[in-house]
Amino acid sequence: MSDSPSRVVPDYRTDDFRPRGSDVLVAVFVINEGEKVRGQLRRMQPYTDDLDVIVADGGSTDGSLDEQFLREVGVRALLTKTGPGKLSAQMRMAFAWALEQGYAGVIAIDGNGKDGIEALPEFARLLREGYDHVQGSRFIPGGRAVNTPLSRLIGLRVLHAPLISLASGIRQTDTTNGFRGYSAALLGDPVVDVFRDVFQTYELHYHLAIEAGRNSHFRTIETPVSRTYPRGKVPTKISPVRGNAHVLGVLFRAAAGAYRSPLAKDKLS
Repeated sequence: MSDSPSRVVPDYRTDDFRPRGSDVLVAVFVINEGEKVRGQLRRMQPYTDDLDVIVADGGSTDGSLDEQFLREVGVRALLTKTGPGKLSAQMRMAFAWALEQGYAGVIAIDGNGKDGIEALPEFARLLREGYDHVQGSRFIPGGRAVNTPLSRLIGLRVLHAPLISLASGIRQTDTTNGFRGYSAALLGDPVVDVFRDVFQTYELHYHLAIEAGRNSHFRTIETPVSRTYPRGKVPTKISPVRGNAHVLGVLFRAAAGAYRSPLAKDKLS
């Protein structure tokens, strides 16, 4: 079996606005977030002196990502997925582009305005220090969970964090939080093998958290972050029944090793 599995990446379009200026990339994952992503990108603009920022778009149709605005706020490029898949397909798109561009690390953040972007410099510092998987956590000293829906908090504490911790072999406290940092070494590792089309929705977040912990040559760490939900009805793209059932199914399969690569299974046999 080859030690260099081929990359399966969805079709996408790239609009470049400025040259590479950093060794660390911030990838903002978004689809139809309107003014929320525009406000977030404005707040992120002061960090573009040290960090490159791209928007990894799932195919927004709300007009929020026009070129003039993205140039004004210092975005380096807009990647627009045109092929199939949801969040994990967007992630494969962004990670493949980042590796091709020679970045040493990628910081992943949602584009819905909930995350405390003031943590970006610390993510970058940890990646530059040699960590491979940097998990943002609201539940360690210095972190803040504001208006977190009770149902999500219970699901995280009772199911999600315990299962990911058990599967990875390390204690993880905020495993549903998508604010994370990944080294190029982790993303390009042939045993971790992130560029497979089995990763379509939430699988890749869970797979990377598990595999980074399972493999002792990767360095993992949690770093404090804040995440703020608006008061009232929780805005979400996950439907209450079918969507949550899908998330739970992905979680159980990931914890059971269903997304482990053929190379990883060969090493265990």
